[in-house]
Amino acid sequence: MSVSPIKKNGLRQNSVSDEEWQLRVDLAAAYRLVAMFGWDDLIFTHISARLPGDEDHFLINPYGMMFEEITASSLVKIDMDGEIVGTSAYPVNPAGFTIHSAVHEVRHDAACVIHLHTAAGTAVATQEEGLMPLNQTSLVIREQIAYHEYEGIALDHSERPRLQKDLGDKNLMLLWNHGTLALGPSVAEAFLGMYFLERACEMQVASLAGDRKLHYPADSVRDLTAQQGTTGLPGIADMAWKALLRKLDRQMPGYAD
Repeated sequence: MSVSPIKKNGLRQNSVSDEEWQLRVDLAAAYRLVAMFGWDDLIFTHISARLPGDEDHFLINPYGMMFEEITASSLVKIDMDGEIVGTSAYPVNPAGFTIHSAVHEVRHDAACVIHLHTAAGTAVATQEEGLMPLNQTSLVIREQIAYHEYEGIALDHSERPRLQKDLGDKNLMLLWNHGTLALGPSVAEAFLGMYFLERACEMQVASLAGDRKLHYPADSVRDLTAQQGTTGLPGIADMAWKALLRKLDRQMPGYAD
């Protein structure tokens, strides 16, 4: 089955470049995939994407739309302060962009930033051990995860330097008592990173709920698996992304409108 064609409606035909439209389609797809996997939180949390060739402008969801409703043309262009650039039928939530703007400000390699409040992700972010070395998925990503202390609802921009310091050069983060964060040089890579993080959190919650003694891999195996997890993501992400778009075409079409 083919992936939805990249098309521009009449409104966008003369005002959006092909590169921006491709990004819009990918970002809209990411929103719908988050909904499809059950990771959304009503109209809350965000996925942001930096516009190609433009360090200061981003795309984000219109505030008030469910994630399964997001389309390429409904995404809103904003600046680093979360203010709308141009016009939009919907508002945005500037407070919700605080975490994203902190990342985009210092990580210019972050084309896409995903922040979620899932039950499993937040559960692990509430457990003192953080992500534990319990399974292959956690071992692959565990050394790639940063942690940031909870400081209340992210409304105060003074928190941004501390979040930036804690993130460093990592592409995954557990926000203590809050949720999960993933970033990447493309929407596909950010989404696959989030998939691995959320999957590892779900596995940890399930393992701890079993009320049985846990088996841990040897330290040497932990180190080997962590090393193996640092290579090959871009190619895998592209392959997985194409498959995910085919899934969307079957189950939740319309994201490319």
